[in-house]
Amino acid sequence: MTSKLKVGKAGSKNKEDAPYELESQFVLRLPLEYASTVRRIAQSSSMNMKDRLTIELHPDGRHGIVRVDRVPLACKLVDLPCMIESLKTVDKKTFYKTADVCQMLVCTLDGDLYPPLEEPTGTDPKTKKKDKDKDKKFVWNHGITCPLKNTRKRRFRKTAKKKYIESPDVEKEVKRLLSTDAEAVSVRWEVIAEDESKEADQHGSLANLDSSPGTSVHKMGHGSSAQRDELREIFNDISSSSEDEEDEGDRHEDEDLNIMDTEDDLVRQLQDKLNESDSGQNESDRNNHIVMEYQVQINNIKAKLQDTRARKKQQEELIMKVENQALKNRFQALLDEIIQQEEREMEQLASLQEQLDSLVEK
Repeated sequence: MTSKLKVGKAGSKNKEDAPYELESQFVLRLPLEYASTVRRIAQSSSMNMKDRLTIELHPDGRHGIVRVDRVPLACKLVDLPCMIESLKTVDKKTFYKTADVCQMLVCTLDGDLYPPLEEPTGTDPKTKKKDKDKDKKFVWNHGITCPLKNTRKRRFRKTAKKKYIESPDVEKEVKRLLSTDAEAVSVRWEVIAEDESKEADQHGSLANLDSSPGTSVHKMGHGSSAQRDELREIFNDISSSSEDEEDEGDRHEDEDLNIMDTEDDLVRQLQDKLNESDSGQNESDRNNHIVMEYQVQINNIKAKLQDTRARKKQQEELIMKVENQALKNRFQALLDEIIQQEEREMEQLASLQEQLDSLVEK
């Protein structure tokens, strides 16, 4: 459909200044029976076309009434997914572009002829959001042909939503937080980066947790600088001690393996020595030698056990000082390993002591 608007200068008298007509076009979609009627009316070029076909739009510019042979149809003006060029020709060889079609008037039989009036919009951001939601109601997702059904969602790229933060609101919130901090007697804040803590747990490095910017403590009041220095020293000690403990843990694990190997070798040697009953050595001298070897092994394990208990006590003190939950979990895991090592050493000590007692009784 086409509509013509007269545009010109008021009070013009010359023919050159005569008002000219602008042409705007849109697609008119009707039910099947009424579409054939409108097609016959347009092809007949009868003089009474205005009486048989009329279009009336409501003040909102989106709803209206289309009358075909005095039958009212409710219509709604929707926006097409993209613009369509309209061309015309006289000799079927040369085509002239007449307009860009970007809207379609959809007519239905069961629609409301007079929809409820919408409230006037304001400048409030909430009302602006409501206006956007209303505009979405008049967006047509399909093309004008069957293959272009739901083309807006299937073929159009989704635009990234930009989240704008109004600076006055942010500045106001920061000032409020600073004022509440100034009024408080003491303030403590702590931020834990979950990604960094997970990565540190996987790789077993405490240095990443300690050097991450997600853990910090700030206290206000008298002597705040001294307290910050003291806390910094504590965390430095924690990081250095944790690294040393990892090295010591590896070293002690190797020592435990060596102890177990030496114990097996000792048992094997004792069995070999017991089998050498036909040798020329004296029975009492041989027993004394075996007892001395047992005693040396027991003394070594006691020294290791004492060292393990000292490290256990130090680890417990570190856990009591640390408030960071991720760091505390890591220290607790190290403490569990130390406890298991202590139990193994106690079992070894009890086994050797039992073997020594049985040998002395013989």
